[in-house]
Amino acid sequence: MARRGKKKGRPISGWVVFDKPVGMGSTEAVSKIKWLFKADKAGHAGTLDPLASGMLPIALGEATKTVPYVMDGAKVYRFTVTWGEERLTDDLEGPATKTSDKRPTEEEIRAVMPNYTGVIMQAPPQFSAIKIAGERAYDLAREGEVLDIPAREVEIGRLDLVERPDDSRTVFEVECGKGTYVRSLARDMGRDLGCYGHISELRRTEVDPFTPEDLVTLPELEAAAADAAPRGEAGEDGRIDDPRSEKERFAPLDALLVETGAALDCLPQIAISDDAATKIRLGNPVIVRGRDAPAEADEACVTARGRLVAIGAVEAGMFKPKRVFVG
Repeated sequence: MARRGKKKGRPISGWVVFDKPVGMGSTEAVSKIKWLFKADKAGHAGTLDPLASGMLPIALGEATKTVPYVMDGAKVYRFTVTWGEERLTDDLEGPATKTSDKRPTEEEIRAVMPNYTGVIMQAPPQFSAIKIAGERAYDLAREGEVLDIPAREVEIGRLDLVERPDDSRTVFEVECGKGTYVRSLARDMGRDLGCYGHISELRRTEVDPFTPEDLVTLPELEAAAADAAPRGEAGEDGRIDDPRSEKERFAPLDALLVETGAALDCLPQIAISDDAATKIRLGNPVIVRGRDAPAEADEACVTARGRLVAIGAVEAGMFKPKRVFVG
């Protein structure tokens, strides 16, 4: 008789817009959230360094299929540059490699800021997740290799000077696209100003389409997860027979999720009937109707009763599914 496989977790889907604390790595954060929700699968949309805090969108279940759309979204960071030192990691973690007694004036800083907006070329940090000959740059850097990482094109929508707490520190806010390294921005501005610089504080405040109002902290998640702990009397086998259903137990925690379809606000949205949704879930194309339904679209998503059904293409008024969502 075949052995039954061990249950991997709940088939829960949605986004946890996690307010990651300083000191926690992105992979560690995903593991923690997956464990709290007892989810069957999880993944994040954009690494956030351990020394950085702020928005780390974590996808559970079917939401993992929408991760690429969040990865492509614009991001907003607030960061502090400390002048006078360039560091090996371009942040507080690494040792100083270059120093200067010069401290830039506000006028000098504002004069170079236009060089860092629009489409620019930027070299990633030595300690980054960029792959070099199949290996992560940070792994090679830890072994002492000095890497020649080619600059690549990134887009910065805006760069604002927020405040100057003192002559040695300046606080900025930047809105940027996929692949931008804020640590590189601090390094390059420091070199441009002739005084060197590194990130001493970094917080990601937004990842499109999510907003600061969507953020949820670790204490909030842990408090909600505590309600899901089994309650009741233990039987002879030591197991607790909780009278509540699984749905009831996890309701406070699941209420903190943002729905899966929120990640697809960038795509045309098409409402369909339950019958059409059934056909699409079986992999069949359907005709889409309605005043707002596009006749052609490289990508669009269809919903039934407000729930995400599939992502696909629209050709001559026919929706052809490419990625179908369960339930």
